[in-house]
Amino acid sequence: MDKYLDVRQDFWREEFEKALPYRAYLDASPEVHRAKWAEMERRISLTEAAREVAATFVRRMPVLCLSGVWCGDCVRQGPILRKIAEPAPCVELRFAERVDDSRLANELRINGALKVPVAVFLSEDFFEVGRYGDRTLTVYRRIARAQLGPACDTGLFAPPADELRAEFAEWVDVFWRMQMILRLSPLLRERHGD
Repeated sequence: MDKYLDVRQDFWREEFEKALPYRAYLDASPEVHRAKWAEMERRISLTEAAREVAATFVRRMPVLCLSGVWCGDCVRQGPILRKIAEPAPCVELRFAERVDDSRLANELRINGALKVPVAVFLSEDFFEVGRYGDRTLTVYRRIARAQLGPACDTGLFAPPADELRAEFAEWVDVFWRMQMILRLSPLLRERHGD
């Protein structure tokens, strides 16, 4: 029996290779959606503390984000992911547009439903390290407070600055956690001699 195995290793590698880097993903999207993402990018910035965290990343970490360029949650979270990945050369961020009933969309269902965004964090061997997606806890708390139910943000209006900062911080913690799993992996520590 293999000590380390992910039966979806080839699947993850293939899906990652088909996915697009951030700019190419947006360039392939309708202008109306690109404009929303660009506006959100202008509103957010990586804190110095988050930049310092990202600078500590040493393990190669492909990150595959199933996205919907049209989705308000993706409008916020896509630029956040890019800002976190940017100062960490070992993080390779790619985006795949959700196509209903594709193998990737079905693999990344949450609570049985097709959701976006969903990020899958992978090792250098394309083993799944973890996944995180849909809405962050910050957003779910807001929705719960307002009792809006299943309505989806349109991305037309930016969330309050404090909520955006909290959402950003949640994603920084997710990236950090995944990097720590990789950094402390016995397989990778032995391979890299550290």
